[in-house]
Amino acid sequence: MTLFRNCEAAIDAAGIYANAAKMSLKNHLVKDGRLDRSLMEKHQYACHGFSWLSTYVEALRQTLNWATALDEEGNFTELEEMIVRIGFGEYLYQMWGGIPMSQSEFVRPDDMWISDDDVHAFYTPEVQNLIAQGNTPENREKLARLIEHSVDTGAFGNLGLDETYSMIRDQFRRFADEEVIPFAHEWHLKDEYIPMEIINKMSEMGVFGLTIPEEYDGSELGKTSMCIVSEELSRGYIGVGSLGTRSEIAAELIIGGGTEEQKQKWLPKIATGEILPTAVFTEPNVGSDLGSLKTRAVKDGDTYHITGNKTWITHAARADVMTLLARTNPDQPGYKGLSMFLAEKQRGTDDNPFPTEGMTGGEIEVLGYRGMKEFELGFDGFNVKAENLLGGKEGNGFKQLMTTFESARIQTAARALGVAQNALELGLRYSTERVQFGKPIFNFPRVHGKIALSAVEIMMTRQLTYFAARRKDEDKRCDLEAGMAKLLGARVAWSTADNALQIHGGNGYAMEYQISRVLCDARILNIFEGAAEIQADVIARRLLS
Repeated sequence: MTLFRNCEAAIDAAGIYANAAKMSLKNHLVKDGRLDRSLMEKHQYACHGFSWLSTYVEALRQTLNWATALDEEGNFTELEEMIVRIGFGEYLYQMWGGIPMSQSEFVRPDDMWISDDDVHAFYTPEVQNLIAQGNTPENREKLARLIEHSVDTGAFGNLGLDETYSMIRDQFRRFADEEVIPFAHEWHLKDEYIPMEIINKMSEMGVFGLTIPEEYDGSELGKTSMCIVSEELSRGYIGVGSLGTRSEIAAELIIGGGTEEQKQKWLPKIATGEILPTAVFTEPNVGSDLGSLKTRAVKDGDTYHITGNKTWITHAARADVMTLLARTNPDQPGYKGLSMFLAEKQRGTDDNPFPTEGMTGGEIEVLGYRGMKEFELGFDGFNVKAENLLGGKEGNGFKQLMTTFESARIQTAARALGVAQNALELGLRYSTERVQFGKPIFNFPRVHGKIALSAVEIMMTRQLTYFAARRKDEDKRCDLEAGMAKLLGARVAWSTADNALQIHGGNGYAMEYQISRVLCDARILNIFEGAAEIQADVIARRLLS
């Protein structure tokens, strides 16, 4: 197929283009044979732009892999063709003319010291063809018409899943449609917890043990399944999709760094939902700089005494155990003196959210992401059994935490996809039902154009996320791919929600409309699990090292 041949040639050209950027950056950022951190900071715009450029190349590559696989199965329809044409046309054009890192920051070739010759070399006949025949008004309308009636079916393009994964998706899509979506907005408006009945049903469906090995009562289904489940639950409500994240992080820490006794004790309880975990890492005025953590853990016989403060702790009151990062050796600088604990606590109630001795907490009121609540925590005389030191050895806390970064970022990308898909469906439904000037507003090009491009970017991000998850399932390093999926997914979730609210017009600004909630929920995705700037920095360092 000519389209696929053009796409393959364009990816080759894009790869050469990205490599030219890499060489140019190295010429400016390498000092005495090593990548210089101070120069990277000084030229942050160029470094982060390179991360975005590289993310675009990988997104295009995985989109083509998805399309060719569908074609081989005889499942590549006009709908998928429009996604490929629009996606390639738009992303190639942005790579040539300017990639949006945020609403007001566009990185262009000369920002990365890419020469005019390299820019012209990238602009091959195949790239020109795809741009000219890609994100056109005609193609946007054609795609929009193909998905016009897809709100209730979820048929926004073949996801490329096998029968097992499709069954999992259908199961959790039904659960979200029946148990979550009808009630989520009320939970948000009242700032209420997600009801325990929902959590219990999720437990029965195996959400909390999805990736835990069978020998510890889990399902051992892998990260691809986790992506599918997280997306569908987050499509219902990001808080519901994020409930599984607490268990995912805790289980990953225990599997990767725990003793066999700790695995036997904790993993079955997490898998069955008997206990609810929460992650307790961040501190006031620390943010992403975990090496500056000050919370202390002092050993006294068979007990560690914890003193310090933590913030932005999700679902803290309801949790039964905390994966708590604290400094056990104050003489060890940075990350070296940190240790991870499985800190038990008593589950709180509305009247007494933090009944455990030595622990206090105060709620942080937030715009969105409300169903689990956020807290500041204080520890003074809070005790943890020495046997609950993860792995039984001090000083490994940050190393243990690093093993979870890949899964956490893949999971966050999946949650972003769910939020984006929810926004897309809300925008599409409203646009087909809202009549102005004698016709549904969907018929106006700047309305259905927003919907079409959102559908395209969601599918492209989805394929990038699936790729990262497959690499994780194959036990291959995927920190780069996971970071790219998270970086792109967060931006796509925000832009899709923003466009869907715009489609709603003034009604979108009214709190009674669901899209007002989804916009607030989407905004957090660019901040947690590594802010977009931090994520872009991590990707750049990995690529340039």
